[in-house]
Amino acid sequence: MLGSDNRWRMVARLMVTTLVLLAGWQLVVELFDMPPFILPPPGLVFSKLLANPQLLWDHSLITLSEILLGLLLGLSMGISLALLMLLFNPVRNWLLPVLVASQAIPVFALAPILMLWFGYGMSSKVVMAALIIFFPVCTTCFDGLRHTPAGYLDLAKTLGASPRQMLWHVRLPAALPTLASGVRVAMVVAPIGAVVGEWVGSSGGLGYLMLQANARMQIADMFAALFILALFSISLYYIADWLLKKLIPWHQEKPTERQYLARVE
Repeated sequence: MLGSDNRWRMVARLMVTTLVLLAGWQLVVELFDMPPFILPPPGLVFSKLLANPQLLWDHSLITLSEILLGLLLGLSMGISLALLMLLFNPVRNWLLPVLVASQAIPVFALAPILMLWFGYGMSSKVVMAALIIFFPVCTTCFDGLRHTPAGYLDLAKTLGASPRQMLWHVRLPAALPTLASGVRVAMVVAPIGAVVGEWVGSSGGLGYLMLQANARMQIADMFAALFILALFSISLYYIADWLLKKLIPWHQEKPTERQYLARVE
């Protein structure tokens, strides 16, 4: 019952926050007399969402496909490299400094190079999205794996666990809460990589649609595409958060004092 109440409260807070933001947006437009080509009112943006649903749907599917494939590739690369650095000291000694130093290069600056290497199709956008989420996933997974509580490892050794069993049954489960933080970050930033790739060069997707709308001074259409991108990020975050809570039931948020008293009663 308490869990159901919390969900309804979260939905109510989300609705109230959305209404407040929309009201503030409308207030700014009216107070400062913003022309539509600078800041369109929310009503005009939503009318654009309803005016061309098929066009927005087609471009949204392209961007969503790039995001999901980029997430799959980036998560696989990040977790795999974290495992390699844990299992093989030479890999860790050589690649960890390179991995840290690579973050000095802005990922966005690689977009033109990726277009040159992978072409203007979906592949370059998928790689761009994977690269932007690779570092947080890899570092959080590696930190979780190497900071496994010593008591867990000692108990596993006492019970005669092999190194493989210790990895799969002790280290990886212990690293999941830390990895979950990296996954949540990845869900939010993955759309950035896909859209930046579309801005550099593409023939479809929400980023492409935004560029075309901007060139024609159709700012309301650009805001409509931006709204869909924000919806993607929010939805991916909450879906990942829900799945991670199901996957890691032993790692839950500590109840507040009010929640604790409600449980006691």
